[in-house]
Amino acid sequence: MKRQELVEHLDKLLACGQFRDYAPNGLQVQGSDRVARVMTGVTASQALIEKAIAWGADTLLVHHGYFWKNEPAVITGMKAQRIKALLAHNINLLAYHLPLDAHPQLGNNAQLAKRLDIDVLGALDDEPGRALVFHGQLRQAMSSQDVIGHLQQRLGQRPLHLPGGPESIRTLAWCTGGAQDYIDMAADAGVDAFISGEVSERTTHIAAERGIHYFAAGHHATERGGVQALAEHLQLHLGLDAQFMDVANPV
Repeated sequence: MKRQELVEHLDKLLACGQFRDYAPNGLQVQGSDRVARVMTGVTASQALIEKAIAWGADTLLVHHGYFWKNEPAVITGMKAQRIKALLAHNINLLAYHLPLDAHPQLGNNAQLAKRLDIDVLGALDDEPGRALVFHGQLRQAMSSQDVIGHLQQRLGQRPLHLPGGPESIRTLAWCTGGAQDYIDMAADAGVDAFISGEVSERTTHIAAERGIHYFAAGHHATERGGVQALAEHLQLHLGLDAQFMDVANPV
């Protein structure tokens, strides 16, 4: 299919026009006009670009792309090397940030709930389709140690647990990635625990003083689901040769 057809399909599917984001969503680096092989991944790092080149991808689709607000506008150093590699191999770079967090089926938050067997009950911050903070409940109550084991088993790495909530955990709120400061919103909602990717020094005190557990399960680990689901969508609905490629990241 043509590159522009793919971009238009994804822009519509992910409702990009509804978001004010920190980086441009959609096509960020122009490559091949025709799209047949799409590699998806979390971050457009040099390692992921090299894997896309080796696989013969004409398009790289990621959650974390380039051109973030407040970063230097010049294309030098690491950014120059990445873009040079994409252009040299005629590879398109597509990136979807908040739209891929929020999508109610394919998004990172929805996919995290699916992977963790959490029943989604709604959103805390906006209407479905734009919400970034989901809430729901486990199918059965767990201790904090059981939640740690559950997260480790499903996501492949041990989370950092900051205690503060009740002994038995049933209700949860979550937002993937670097969303630790939504813990106050979760505490206001009265849930037992909040899950996100990263942690700050202040998060320890907020969890203890507001009576809520916090689990930092990894920025990368919590945001693999969206690009994996997109690869499956592109195969099933557009007939493209698409695959997810994981570049390990402990953060």
